[in-house]
Amino acid sequence: MGRFKSLFKEADAAFNGAYKKELKGLMGLSQEEIDAIVPDTEDLRVYSVLIKVVEKASKENLSKAQLIDDIKQLGDVAVKIACKVPGLDILLNE
Repeated sequence: MGRFKSLFKEADAAFNGAYKKELKGLMGLSQEEIDAIVPDTEDLRVYSVLIKVVEKASKENLSKAQLIDDIKQLGDVAVKIACKVPGLDILLNE
């Protein structure tokens, strides 16, 4: 358990951070919703990276502008996925 202590701290920081609702929404997408957005298995990696980007933004309390920029840099697939999450959709369409 001790060797995972830092990972638990990081997860707690992300899930209690600035974008906790968005992160939970992103991780709460059903398999059907994800498959509808990213039918290509290769694009599924983008979903995984997007989760990491939002986790980092939440943990580090990044600005909305920085989070938006990071998501857009991941490409169209990431933006489509993010737009399925209400909080991220609002940010991307402001």
